[in-house]
Amino acid sequence: MAKRALCVGINNYPGTQQDLNGCVNDAHAWADLLVAHYDFAQSDVTRLLDAQATKASILAGIKSLLAGAQAGDVLVFTNSSHGTYLPDTGDDEPDRYDEALVPHDFKHNLIVDDELRALFAGLPAGVGLTIISDSCHSGSVTRDVAPAIIPPPRPRLLRPRDLGRPDLPDAQLAKLRSSHRAGYPQSDMKEILLSGCKSTEYSYDAQIGGAFHGAMTYYAIETIKEAGYKITYAGLAQDVNDKLVTEGYRQTPQLEGTTKNKKKQIFV
Repeated sequence: MAKRALCVGINNYPGTQQDLNGCVNDAHAWADLLVAHYDFAQSDVTRLLDAQATKASILAGIKSLLAGAQAGDVLVFTNSSHGTYLPDTGDDEPDRYDEALVPHDFKHNLIVDDELRALFAGLPAGVGLTIISDSCHSGSVTRDVAPAIIPPPRPRLLRPRDLGRPDLPDAQLAKLRSSHRAGYPQSDMKEILLSGCKSTEYSYDAQIGGAFHGAMTYYAIETIKEAGYKITYAGLAQDVNDKLVTEGYRQTPQLEGTTKNKKKQIFV
């Protein structure tokens, strides 16, 4: 049985005023957790940080993660970064909408959800693939900083206009999100996904415990530790949501996948 992981964290977005603070820490935190408590060998955990995390290197890393996977293997992909969306603006009622991850070389390269879906579609039966996206994974999901003295929330989503592309009106975007997600039912998912929040919410890049992290990542790892490193995906998602509510974060992590996978122990 093989255990492999790819952990991506991007704080630095050159040429913008949209740098983040906690993404690299997120990547290290997930990688360290897997090595220390889930029997992942250090050599089988790849970390792509800041300038290393180009589109080409991320996609190559995912392909390497999936290569030769067999039943019983445990694979993990974590991503902390900005996100955006890509509308088809051919007319006044665009009928295509893609969510996208924003790599370090974002000015000419984005990673759209269709590309990821195509990579994961060939996953052999019996392979456990966990995706953790504490990031700007969808059109309206951003990271905000929550410092000790809290100013009004400051969105950190890289909107299409930041990339030289047109934005969609909010009403159109909400409609497209609904139809887009409906086309890919959870019952068809081979992987299991824990996202930082709903597509209509912000994810927060927060200073917690003296360091910056994604709030979902921080409280997810805290929950895992409190559970003695044995907890189901469903239990993890519920407990993390409860912690975020208690701590005042307006974000609702989502667990997506088959009912069977949600009941499994994490990372085994």
